[in-house]
Amino acid sequence: MGLEGQIGPNGKVPIATMGGLKARGHPVGATGMYQIVEVYRQLIGDAGETQAPGAKIGMAQNIGGSGASLITHILRVN
Repeated sequence: MGLEGQIGPNGKVPIATMGGLKARGHPVGATGMYQIVEVYRQLIGDAGETQAPGAKIGMAQNIGGSGASLITHILRVN
């Protein structure tokens, strides 16, 4: 999928459309919050040139505590 461009903002399954956590310096402790902000901005249509057209559902998943805990958020717009 990645080699065919399917994970870019205009692809079938857009992933890390704003560059992901490494593009933000991977701020430990704030990474999960950044993911939520990125998904939210996609869903309200405020992602600028990285906007995924027609975004209605988004997922943010974060692993912490050296893999001891994991949380997944599913967000959607009506």
